[in-house]
Amino acid sequence: MFVGGTDTTSSAIQWTMSELVRNPNVMKKVQEEVRKVLGHKLNVEESDIKKMNYLKCVIKESLRIHPPTPLLAPRVTVSAVKLKGYDIPAKTTVYINSWAMQRDPKFWESPEEFMPERFENIEVDFKGQEDFQFLPFGFGRRGCPGIHFANASMEYMLANLLYWFDWKLPQNQTQDIDMTEMFGLVVSKKLPLHVIPTTFSF
Repeated sequence: MFVGGTDTTSSAIQWTMSELVRNPNVMKKVQEEVRKVLGHKLNVEESDIKKMNYLKCVIKESLRIHPPTPLLAPRVTVSAVKLKGYDIPAKTTVYINSWAMQRDPKFWESPEEFMPERFENIEVDFKGQEDFQFLPFGFGRRGCPGIHFANASMEYMLANLLYWFDWKLPQNQTQDIDMTEMFGLVVSKKLPLHVIPTTFSF
């Protein structure tokens, strides 16, 4: 579980930081929340994370637009079925494209935009059991077994990165970061994110 979650978690954090750098207003808002909750503490604790509602929205929105594994674990049909005019025989391997589902305009307003606020007033969790519009960790028996570990890791790492440092791009780089995807078992950025950290002083 630890080995399997390394690439996916690091990729998710890189995508999230890329979106935050591209959207300075969101970066400012989430940093203000993290720093307000923590005050002058030296360590982020579980009780602190529970109070960081906007940080959770940022993570959900990042996973919606950039799911680390866009194709979920394959399924096999048990029996023949007719679906939207298509005849699917029994024992057919089916791949579910969560990347496309999570950008479907039938479910999401302005699906290509990074808008963490969309999660502030809707009850959508990572399991997506009701209408399957949000499945970054898959679902059912083949869902990711490390969902809680991955989510906790992202929350703690991002909270620390946003608490201790201010982030900016190198002088010769504009806010228009290349967001080209590189496909593999895990979808990562084709060009790594390069940012300059500045220690935050209270």
